[in-house]
Amino acid sequence: MPLALSATDPRRALLRLLDAFPAQEPGAEARVVQFRDFALAHEDCFERTCVPGHFTASAWLVDGTGQRILLTHHRKLGRWLQLGGHADGDNDLARVALREAEEESGLRDLQVERAIFDLDRHMIPARGADPDHWHYDVRFIVHATGSSDFSVSDESHALAWRSIADVAEDATLDSSLRRMARCWLASKCNTIPTQPSP
Repeated sequence: MPLALSATDPRRALLRLLDAFPAQEPGAEARVVQFRDFALAHEDCFERTCVPGHFTASAWLVDGTGQRILLTHHRKLGRWLQLGGHADGDNDLARVALREAEEESGLRDLQVERAIFDLDRHMIPARGADPDHWHYDVRFIVHATGSSDFSVSDESHALAWRSIADVAEDATLDSSLRRMARCWLASKCNTIPTQPSP
């Protein structure tokens, strides 16, 4: 589909990633369309000031064995989730996911895969002066290639390495987290990339 955007529009890179996303599980194609439509409708979609919602990026942060995922007990939301955060104007969402993983875990020697791993739109409840709004969350695989000794940032109550197999079966966890765990376990993607992007 041709893009009705200028050659320098920062949304073009995201639209190319969305076009390349392999929508393999039920509902994935509809999510791709939803994310594309939102990006095309809002020039400021990478800014948290975009009132209906905005793009965020998350890290599916796996350890060197590919068997464990690092989760955060999110301070504001009070739930176990993957690491991630706001784009704050950065249209390179893979870079955002990597940055958030580093900042929230204290881990170094992380490597991000630049293809989209998962897409999830979810409502964020109103808090203070911020009204409720949508997060259009783009998730990327991030590999921990060095030490797995994390440090807890002020974004989290706690961090924990969890077995991905256990996450896939834990009904108390977020449904999209379990979806990613099932996708990871069923795919061939759970190996260290041969040419990771910094």
